[in-house]
Amino acid sequence: MLTELRITNFAVIERLSLEIDSGFTVLTGETGTGKSLLIDAVALLVGGRVSSEQIRFGEDEAQLEAVFEIPPTHPILPRLRAQALLGPNDCELIIRRTIARSGRNRVYLNGVLSPAHTLEEFAGTLIDIHGQHDQQSLLSSSAQLEVLDAFGRLQDLRSQYQSSHHAWTRARRTRAELAAANEQRMQQHDVLSFQQQELEQAACRLGEEEGLQAERKRLASSRRLEELGSEAQAKLHGEGQGILAGLALVERAVGELAQLDPEMKATAGLVSESRVLLKEVADGLRGYVEGLDADPSRLTTIEDRLAVIHRMKKKYGGTIEAVLATQSRVKEELERLSRAGSELDQHDRLIREQQHVVAGLARQLSEKRTEAASSLTRLVGKDLEALKMGPVRFLVQVEPTESGAEYGPDGVDRVEFLLSTNSGEPLKPMARVASGGELSRVMLALKTVLADVDRVPVLIFDEIDTGVGGAVAAMIGKRLRALGHYHQVLCITHLPQVASQAEHHFCVEKSEVKGRTVAKARKLVGASRESEIARMLGGERVTQKTRATAAELIAGAQE
Repeated sequence: MLTELRITNFAVIERLSLEIDSGFTVLTGETGTGKSLLIDAVALLVGGRVSSEQIRFGEDEAQLEAVFEIPPTHPILPRLRAQALLGPNDCELIIRRTIARSGRNRVYLNGVLSPAHTLEEFAGTLIDIHGQHDQQSLLSSSAQLEVLDAFGRLQDLRSQYQSSHHAWTRARRTRAELAAANEQRMQQHDVLSFQQQELEQAACRLGEEEGLQAERKRLASSRRLEELGSEAQAKLHGEGQGILAGLALVERAVGELAQLDPEMKATAGLVSESRVLLKEVADGLRGYVEGLDADPSRLTTIEDRLAVIHRMKKKYGGTIEAVLATQSRVKEELERLSRAGSELDQHDRLIREQQHVVAGLARQLSEKRTEAASSLTRLVGKDLEALKMGPVRFLVQVEPTESGAEYGPDGVDRVEFLLSTNSGEPLKPMARVASGGELSRVMLALKTVLADVDRVPVLIFDEIDTGVGGAVAAMIGKRLRALGHYHQVLCITHLPQVASQAEHHFCVEKSEVKGRTVAKARKLVGASRESEIARMLGGERVTQKTRATAAELIAGAQE
C-alpha cells in the first residue's frame, strides 16, 4: 500500500505531506483546488513523463516522494531484492523523483540513484490509475491474459503447460544445435577422413623417436665405433701378448703363492675373477663389433622415418602425445558423424512426444479460458448494468495468437478485453477507448469482479463520477468501499454519495500566502467531514438540513 506521499514545489503545491491508510480514501475539494495534482504526482512516481512546467514558479526543482509497503507475496519483491534495492526481509520501498529545470532529473529507489525507466515496471504493478493517465495494468493484452487465468483459477494448469512447453522448446533447441553441429562436421568429413588416414599411416608411437635418434647417432659413427671396439679387443687378446695372456701368467704365479702361503688365497681369487670378467668384456666387444651395421640404407630408412614423425608433430600439436591425442579425437569425430543420423531420429521422437503433451495442455487451457471469458464477460456486464452504464458493452475475447498453430510460452491464445461505450459502435480493445469517466467506471466494474485475484495493491480512480449522480453515485461509492477490502483505493470525487462511503477523507484547498497560491490537503474527521459532505450536497450555504443529510450518509456507509 501507499503509506506516505510527499510533494515539494510541484505546480501550486509548495509543500504537502499525506499519510494514507489502507481501505477506501477520497480526495474532495472545490474545482481547481489541485486534487488532480496529487494523482499527477503519483503518476510521475510510477513512470509518467515529466515536464519542467510542472515545477512551481520561481523554484529550480520539484521533488516527489512515495513510501510503499509491498505485500510479502507480491511478484515485484524478488526483482527488487535481486537488484539489492531491498534486504531479504524488507518490504518498504521509497521512490523519490526530482524534476529540475536544468533537465537533470533524478530517480532514487531506497536512496539508490536509478535509471528513470526503472519506474515504468511499477506502473500497473504497484499502482493502477484510472482516469486521464495510462498507468493501467489491464490495458495490455498480456496483463489481460494473466487476469483471465487468475479469474478462472488456471494458474496450476498454465504452470503445467509452461513446464511442458519449456521442455519441448529446450528439446527443439538441442536438436537444432545438434543438426547444426552435424552439418558443420559433415563439411569437415573429408578433412577428418584424410587426417585419419594420414595419422594411421604414420602410426606414431611413444618413445619411437628417441630410439631412432639414438640408432641414427650410432650408425653415423659406425666406422669409429668399429675401430675402437677392435682396438680394445686386440689389447685384451693380442696374439699372446694381450692383457688376458699376461693375466693368465699372473693367475698361475699367484696360484702357486697361495699354495705356499694360504694368506694369498683371497688375492688369487681376485685375480681369477678379474680374468673371467675381462674375458666377458672381450667376448662382449667381439659381439659388439661383429653386430655393427654399417649399411647406408638403414640410415636412410631412419632418416625418412624421423622426417615423417617430425612432419606429424609440426602438423598436429608439436609433440607425439599431441599427435596421438589428435588421432583419437579425429576417430571419435568420425564415429560421432556415423551416429549423427540415429541421434537426430531419437530427438525427433522425443520432440513429437513432448509436442503431443504440449498440444493437449494448450487445448485444455484454451477451453478453460473460453469458459472463464464467458463467465467474466457475464459478471462484468451485470456489474455495468448495476452502475447504469446504459449502452456500454464489454466482452472478453479469446482468439488464437497471430502465429497460428505455433505454441507460445503461455499457450495458443490471445486475450483481449473489448469495450463499446456507445450504441451502434463496434467493440474495440480497451486500450483504444479514450480514457475518462466511462472507462473508469468500466474499470471499477472489472476490478470489483476481479477483486480477489487482482495483484495490484493500489487503485486510484479519477473522474469516476463524471456525469452521474443519485443512486448510481451511491452504487459507485459502495463498490469502491467494498473494493477497499482487497486493495488500497484512492478516489477523487465531487459527489457526496461517493465521499460518504470512504473510510478516510482528505480535502484539498487552495489559499493565498504572501501573494502566492498554495494548495494543501487536510484530513477530515468528525464534524469537519460532515461539513465537507454538506458543502458537496448544498454548495456554499450549509444548513442544518444539509448537515443532517451529510451525517445520515456517513452513518449509512457504516452499516
